[in-house]
Order: sequence, then structure tokens, then C-alpha cells
Amino acid sequence: MTIITHNRRRSRLSTLIDQPGGVSVGTALKRAHVNLAEYEARSRQVIEEQVSALAAMTPPSGPDEASAALDKAYGRSSAVIDAAGPFEMRDICTAAANLCDLIDAAPEDQAFDWRIVTVHAQALRLLLTLPTEADDARAQVLESLKDVLKAKVPGAKD
Repeated sequence: MTIITHNRRRSRLSTLIDQPGGVSVGTALKRAHVNLAEYEARSRQVIEEQVSALAAMTPPSGPDEASAALDKAYGRSSAVIDAAGPFEMRDICTAAANLCDLIDAAPEDQAFDWRIVTVHAQALRLLLTLPTEADDARAQVLESLKDVLKAKVPGAKD
């Protein structure tokens, strides 16, 4: 019987991991927030572009175009979530996710009510313009969007 042995070389990363030092979690989080802050303006720009594109969407002219239009609306709403998520814009994410839920739940054999897209685009615009301290107004907008979800999707959760 032959036994083959070899010396394992330690990688530089494993050596670094085994050594004490580094930064605390709090310090790392603070640095991450500082690094992320420089992208917040671009994030708002992306959100505003996507919301404007949602607002400009027109209902498809026929059932053949409905699926592609729904996909486009879903993609724009998802882009809003992607841009707002890292900056803790929870209300914006919630409103956009509500639209995604409505599009997901849309029956394929029925025409989609395109007023839903318009209402969500207007709600997103309103949320973007409200001052940060307007918690009651934000909550009211989100509650109204939840009501749309409950009305359009049987069995929708709160």
C-alpha cells in the first residue's frame, strides 16, 4: 500500500484570519455607512427615474402586449427596491414591493387594472417628496396601498 503525503501550505488569508487585530463590528459598520453615503444621491436619481418611467407607462393596447408591459412595470418597481434598500428607505421599498405583489398576483386570464401602476407611481412620488418627519402621512400612504392589495388580491396578508 502506498501513502502519499504532502505538506499543506497555509494561505495568506488563513494566516491573517488566525491573527488577532482588525476592526470592531461597530467601526466596520460606520465605515460602510460613510462609504455608502456617497451613492445616496445616485440612488435617489435612479428611484426618481424609475418612478417617472412607471408613471409614464400606458396600458397595453392588447392582450399580446400585456405580459411584456407587466414585466416592464415589475422590473421598474424592483429597480426602485434595489436602489432604495441600501439606504433604509423602507416606505419606498414597501410601496414598490406592494406593486410587485399585485403584478405577481394578477390573473393571466384577466386584464390587469393599469390604474394600479399609476396609483403606485403617484404614491412613490409622494413618499419621495414628503419630509422625513412626516411619519403619519407616510403610514397613511402605505396603508392605502395595502388596501389596494387587499381589494385586488383575495386572501392578501396584512
